[in-house]
Amino acid sequence: MPPSREGHLVELVDDGGRPVGETTVAAAHRPPGRLHRAFSVLLVAPDGRVLLQRRAAVKTRFPLRWANSCCGHPQPGEALAEAANRRLAEELGAGPVPLTEVGAYVYRAEDPATGRVEVEYDHVLRGEFRPDSPLRPDPAEVAELRWVDPATLAAEVVDDPDTYAPWLGGVLDRLLHPSQPAGDSSERSGGR
Repeated sequence: MPPSREGHLVELVDDGGRPVGETTVAAAHRPPGRLHRAFSVLLVAPDGRVLLQRRAAVKTRFPLRWANSCCGHPQPGEALAEAANRRLAEELGAGPVPLTEVGAYVYRAEDPATGRVEVEYDHVLRGEFRPDSPLRPDPAEVAELRWVDPATLAAEVVDDPDTYAPWLGGVLDRLLHPSQPAGDSSERSGGR
């Protein structure tokens, strides 16, 4: 996330995802972290493969790790699909994509490299997307892109967790097993 985004507002929530206030991105991610609303998008090809992005080196949390297609934070009161499509345009240069929420989960993760903390109520959104559709990734956001089979990815996340953003396993699980409720403390050992 470029430093200019650190001052954007995010919506603080309780364990049930109900709004309880707002703060800046920077404040929400300072230790010990504050639970806030986020979203993770997985773009899915007609053959079932999912688009991954390798996060840019300048990201303040988990740089250079492979993650879902796009992620971010809605502004307080902003609709998830609107926020997600805004970030798809900013990160990938993708036009508006129809999105479906397939689940949510709560997680916590500390980035040992940057000292930042993720404590998020993460809404997982699925979007249908053709691999030959034009993308223009912003190099300040995305280091590289690749399409991967979700079953292969699930095994890779378990076998080599440090290559992937710590929230990716939960995001992928919600894609493969939609409509699961937000996780409890068992989800909080991994995270974004």
